[in-house]
Amino acid sequence: MNTKSALRKEYRERREALTESRIEEWSIQISNRCLSLDLWHYSLYHLFMTAEKNKEVDTSYLLSVLQGKDKQPVVPKISDGYILEHFLLTDQTPLKINRWGIPEPVSGIPIMAEQIEVVFVPLLTFDRQGHRVGYGKGYYDRFLAQCSNSTIRIGLSFFDPVTKIEDVDAHDIALDFAITPEEVYTF
Repeated sequence: MNTKSALRKEYRERREALTESRIEEWSIQISNRCLSLDLWHYSLYHLFMTAEKNKEVDTSYLLSVLQGKDKQPVVPKISDGYILEHFLLTDQTPLKINRWGIPEPVSGIPIMAEQIEVVFVPLLTFDRQGHRVGYGKGYYDRFLAQCSNSTIRIGLSFFDPVTKIEDVDAHDIALDFAITPEEVYTF
């Protein structure tokens, strides 16, 4: 059954089986596939920072792309109440590893969710309708609900989509695109 909890368990296990070299290879392929999207005329790009212990897509390659294109990367910080705050990532932005192993800004220039034009969204898996399964705390669903209707939402995944997530909620916000090492999915 493709419930969020079952998929969360399955895809955590699938990720755990990945080697460091496979993660690096696939992360580079995902970053390169992002270049094919028509989204490089915007300014503010929200990028999740990679939690290496969770074997997530390594976003450092995508960060290099953003910096190479003179874009303004925005990174999240987890605050009280399962809320994300967002800060412009500059050379002066101090980063610290939080209790979940995620680098996040200590301080910096705050950016409002409504200002962000493109969001690269972390996920464990997604379905063919653009719904995603995250870690289950709702950080990104709350954040995406605060973004403008025109904000482009792009999921990054090592794995191809499942057919359908059975228990999608009304508050779940679908992706516009999902990028895997092999394909770009459009919703």
